[in-house]
Amino acid sequence: MRRAHPGEVGPLTGDPGVGGSVDPAFAAVESAFRDNFADGTEIGAGLCVRVHGRTVVDLWGGSARADGTPWGPDTMVNSFSVGKGILGVVTAMCVDRGLVGWDDPVADHWPEFDVHDKGSVTLTDLLGHRAGLPGVRRLLADGTMLEWGTMCAHLAAERPWWLPGSQHGYHVNTFGFLVGEVLRRATTRSVGTLLRDLVAVPLGADVHYGLETSLHHRVADLVWHTAPARSAPDSGAGDAEILQHRAYANPPGFSGVGWVNGPLWRGAEMPSTNMHASARGIARVFAGLCSDELASPSVLDEATQEISDGTDAVLGRRTRFGRGFQLPLAERRFGPNDEAFGHYGAGGALGFCDPVAGVAFGYTMNQMGTGWQNERNTALVTALYSCL
Repeated sequence: MRRAHPGEVGPLTGDPGVGGSVDPAFAAVESAFRDNFADGTEIGAGLCVRVHGRTVVDLWGGSARADGTPWGPDTMVNSFSVGKGILGVVTAMCVDRGLVGWDDPVADHWPEFDVHDKGSVTLTDLLGHRAGLPGVRRLLADGTMLEWGTMCAHLAAERPWWLPGSQHGYHVNTFGFLVGEVLRRATTRSVGTLLRDLVAVPLGADVHYGLETSLHHRVADLVWHTAPARSAPDSGAGDAEILQHRAYANPPGFSGVGWVNGPLWRGAEMPSTNMHASARGIARVFAGLCSDELASPSVLDEATQEISDGTDAVLGRRTRFGRGFQLPLAERRFGPNDEAFGHYGAGGALGFCDPVAGVAFGYTMNQMGTGWQNERNTALVTALYSCL
């Protein structure tokens, strides 16, 4: 019998019945959604697609928890790095309001940051994963990621892993603390409060950093069949291995292992890693970008300009970023249009905006796979564009 890891649930039970509504012109998307359950790759999921502001797909199905609780229209789940894209939205809105500037030195807002030659690091460097701070070298106690002030103090004091601005590397879990602390210093509001006040409440969208306890009953549990490593590499490890470990697992639960299905994780604000959202909520936010509800066209153009492209110092493969958003690569696209932008999350969660096609896409799930892009979200996106 396979032993479950702490914070993990085993295979879920219950009827994987699908509910919701679909415009008949998008029947292929419903078929792809159902196929994901039929072939056993999906446990529970939600999918919402808007085209030019109109909801054309609103589906949910499967099980949210091991007790067979069905996935419903308002089920939320930890959507991992989709939260980075949503933080890009919040940041663009703050720039649009004159609260911060893309080229502001981080230390202008956060004086403690100005050590180890980090004084020239800008907000754009943070948003483009160019700051050289993907992890903390000193080994931290498990649970430290739940303490905003402690994590920010460690990052402010950290020596960059590379000369800031000289290259980029995916700031897997530190991105949200770094960008969020600049916004907190500039606005005196936490990043969770900014998301609520600027985005979630005005749009009526279920997207949260720091979920209040009264909403925890609506959250699906994630299923990890093979949990990521938590332990530090041995003394013979190379620099690349150490860097990856610190980015993903320092502190040990930085990526959610052992914590992700618990109340402390759900209540903390960790924008890189623990945004809790419904598919409807994610689609609603990206629809707000398609329609210029949230940011002016000029600021959104700046937010989606390429900032980083090339071999990633953390991942060891090519990545491409704007100011907070992933940008399309040949092997990892958001449909056929190069102007699309958004963010994948671990396991396959996905939110994106395609301004050319007028598409806003939100997909949430609880079956953890490998990597960002997988057969489930690829099938859904492919089916969508076959209908346009």
